[in-house]
Formats: sequence, structure tokens, C-alpha cells
Amino acid sequence: MIIKPKVRGFVCVTAHPEGCAAHVQEWIDHVKARGPISGGPKKVLVIGASTGYGLASRVTAAFGSGAATLGVFFDRPSEEGRPATPGWYNTIAFMQAARAAGLYAKSLNGDAFSADIKQQTLDLIRADLGQVDLVVYSLASPRRTHPKTGAVHKSCLKPIGQSYTNKTVDTDKGLVSTVTIDPANDQEIADTVAVMGGEDWELWMQALSDAKLLAPGAQSVAYSYIGPDVTWAIYKNGTIGMAKNDLERAARHIDSLLKLNGGGRAFISVNKALVTQASSAIPVVPLYISILYKIMKAAGTHEGCIEQMQRLFATQMYGGHTPKFDEAGRVRVDDWEMRPEIQAAVREIWPRITTENLAAETDIAGYRSEFLKLFGFGLPGINYDVETEPHVPMP
Repeated sequence: MIIKPKVRGFVCVTAHPEGCAAHVQEWIDHVKARGPISGGPKKVLVIGASTGYGLASRVTAAFGSGAATLGVFFDRPSEEGRPATPGWYNTIAFMQAARAAGLYAKSLNGDAFSADIKQQTLDLIRADLGQVDLVVYSLASPRRTHPKTGAVHKSCLKPIGQSYTNKTVDTDKGLVSTVTIDPANDQEIADTVAVMGGEDWELWMQALSDAKLLAPGAQSVAYSYIGPDVTWAIYKNGTIGMAKNDLERAARHIDSLLKLNGGGRAFISVNKALVTQASSAIPVVPLYISILYKIMKAAGTHEGCIEQMQRLFATQMYGGHTPKFDEAGRVRVDDWEMRPEIQAAVREIWPRITTENLAAETDIAGYRSEFLKLFGFGLPGINYDVETEPHVPMP
């Protein structure tokens, strides 16, 4: 079938297998070009491994440190007349490249929140790897079925305490408008924390510890975002922010657990605002990212997912370095984004953005390009006008 992008709201419902493979190869090439990461991890579990920061972490571990990697994710294979999700194609491309390079690469496709997938993961580590020395927790899901209660929790993107009104942009149509979002109630806050907070990360790490599958000195990292005050009502001080606070609580608990295991550590890495499937769903944030991209590209400091993860591994976690923590114990690879001069430029541009000047004042074109690349579209060297085979089996 000929596969073209079909965008509905903040998602693209199609994905291109060759395009996704080309995108993964771009990431592999970047990591290899940066050179080996000395002292890097050797046996890595990535939970949420098929897209975004999770996939970038897996690529960095494998091609920067020669690591064996086990990835856990929840993606849909192709169906009759319908391509698979991009994570499905990304993972196939990664596994083929890793194995061609002589690296161990296996994957489990299923609900990472479930006890069953956790047990399958433990069994596979025990059989193939013995132990892991790095666990990356990078799940992004709109819902979670609790493994103990069976309750289904659904997250929401809302402010807390009062309604929030600000500019936003329809990235597909290029229309700037004002959005008002009503505040979350207590149940919505609790559900969002249940889905996006730290409890599941704790369950994973406790299970790995109890099964003695963590190597002495093992590390674990989860990812978060803080951003500037223009996004705080919907992010840092909203329902997502409450979940991220719980993630930080979990990090402290897991850090204590790992310190007893040969001096390991767990921490949160606060990353840069980027175009991801998750960030595209958050009102206001795509407009902020479009402005930010223009400013950071002009300053020569723009990074994508793979640049962020390669820098995190090479300058904070490994390579003879130790993490540089902020006052709350977090690593900050959003440091270039949050430079005063960058944020001052954002604050100057924000009030004057309209539909008419959107293209001139922001990098909305770059936003759209990055968004479509998530689904395998717009990659050089791919002919999107010819037939392609959507039914690609997982290795």
C-alpha cells in the first residue's frame, strides 16, 4: 500500500515502515559519530522503549556503549489495510541494526503496568542477561489498569484550583487561538498520579531487586519536564506536575534501594521540551515549542531526543562523570533551554504571536517536520509515492 500521513488532532494515525527505519538510523548515526561512551552500561532494560526518550536511551546504550538491551513497550502491529504504530516499526529497525552490529536486542510487547509483563521481563533477564546495570523508565500512557486492584485510571491534562486561559496553536492548520481549560477535580488528579506518577517505577525496581536481577551499582533513571512559567499552570502546577512530583518521590525511594545494592543510584532527568507524541497532546506546549525551536536553532543550541540522551549518558551518567544534581536532586539536561537569554526571548515573542505572523515569528514548520518524522514521514531518501509493505513482523 502507499502510505501517506493522516493527521487527526494531535496524532498521526499512519506510520511508514521505511521512514521509521530511516529515522532510527539517523539516531544511530548520531550516537556513533559522537564516539564510544567510556564506562557505559552493558546490560540495559528500557521500559517504554519504542519512541521518544525511551528509544533514544536504547539507541544510546547500544551504539554508544555496546550494551545488550531489552525493551518493553505496548505497540500495535499492522492490520488489514492499516499500518502498524511507529513504535512497532522503530523497534524492528533498532533490533535489526543492533543484531547486525553483534549486539543482544530483544523486546517484549505488552502492558508494562501488568504483573504478567513484569514477570516475563524478569524471566528473560534471568535467562539471557543474568542481571541489568541500568533501568530506564520512560513510560507514557493515557491509562493504567492497576495490577493489584484492577481499577482503570485515566490521566488528564488539566490545571488545578482554577481555570486556565492562554494561547495555543492548532499545529496542523496553523491557527492561533485562546484555550480555556477547566480545573481537575480530586479524582482526576488522583487518576493522573496513578498513571503518570512513580508507583509503577517502584513496582518494577522492587521486583527486579527481589529477584536479584540488579547488578551491584546499578542505576535507574526516569524522565520529567519542568519548563518555563508560561506552561506551569497546565504542566508543572497542573495534574501532570502532581504526577511528576510523585515520580520524584519514587526516585528517592528507589535511590535508597539501589544504594543498598552496591552503591547504585536512581534519579530524575529533567529534559528539554521536544516534539513527542505525548507533548503534542498538551495545550499551549506546542506553541511554546515552536517559539523555542526558532530561538535555540538561531543560538546553535537546539537538541532533539537523541542529542539529549547522548549528552545525558556521556556527560552525566558515564564517561568518568557523575551526575550534577540541582537543589531537588534532579539532573538538568534542560539547562540550555532554561538559559535566561533563551527564556527572555520566548517571553518577548509570546504576546505578539497571531495566526498571521506564526510562520515568521516561530518555527512552526520545524515543529510540523519533527512531528511527522515521529511517524516516519519526511525522511530524505524515502519515496513516499511508491507501494510499501506495511506488514513487518517483529524479529
